[in-house]
Amino acid sequence: MQNLIAVGLVALTFVSILLFFAGLSRMAERRQASISRRMEMFGGRVRPAAGKPEAVSGLQMTRMVDRAVSRQSFAQKLARDLARADLKITVGEYVVAVALFVCLGILIGIAVRNFVIGLVLVVAAVAVPRMLVSRKRATRLRDFNNQLADTITLLANSLRSGYSLLQAMELVSREARPPIALEFERVVREVGLGLSPEEALANLVRRIQSDDLELMVTAINVQREVGGNLAEVLETISTTIRERVKLKGEIKVLTSQQQYSGYIIAAMPVVLALVLFAINPTYMLRLFTETHWCGACLVGGSAVMIVSGFLVILKIVNIEV
Repeated sequence: MQNLIAVGLVALTFVSILLFFAGLSRMAERRQASISRRMEMFGGRVRPAAGKPEAVSGLQMTRMVDRAVSRQSFAQKLARDLARADLKITVGEYVVAVALFVCLGILIGIAVRNFVIGLVLVVAAVAVPRMLVSRKRATRLRDFNNQLADTITLLANSLRSGYSLLQAMELVSREARPPIALEFERVVREVGLGLSPEEALANLVRRIQSDDLELMVTAINVQREVGGNLAEVLETISTTIRERVKLKGEIKVLTSQQQYSGYIIAAMPVVLALVLFAINPTYMLRLFTETHWCGACLVGGSAVMIVSGFLVILKIVNIEV
């Protein structure tokens, strides 16, 4: 039995190190690749360098992971979330990183000979990266929405001064701040590569889940179909968005106390358990070593009730405008 555990540890360590260096190799080769090389890679026509034998490199291994996970149902949603969070990694690289963290969690659990600690680390290795992606996506969306009203005003003023819509968006890409400057720069680049403005703006709406942005794009598409004064329409939309942002700020001020109360109430049992574990580890470990399944059920039930109460509080204070 001990030999099997040792072999398993060696195998997991080898796989973890291999995946880690494969990810590093992928990142390094992506930075050094030329535009033509990257286009060939994207089209699946990678050719080995002249005079060098074809071998499985870290880049090719990551691409194999990409092809494997692309068949799964979660891959498309995960790729969309990574793009919305503006993370320059592929789904395969994300899966490799998570697999590395999971292996490390399993190794730590086996090393300390505690199933609960290993399970917690494995769950954290899967959940924490996903939470970080969601948080970065939400932060980027909030920054985009905060800049959108000023951007629409800039578009309207540019149209009044005689600019075309594409020239106005190019001005936004130069004068505005990220993330909105990067998104409009991408729209201009897509139009320059042959897409129609409607298709480029539709791609922008798919990347940014914003009702205000969708309203602006709808107004632009309607104006291109039936005509009208687009500058006045954009000015009206800008005023509406400013009022909505102002109302959201007032609601956030009124509900911030209840929101932080939920954070404190949810964190208090966890912090108290960690403090007691730091003071007297033997006393806390009896919950798992002497009560067997009963202690695990108590901890699991407590966690479910804490999370449920926290979600209910957030749902109550989340007022849609």
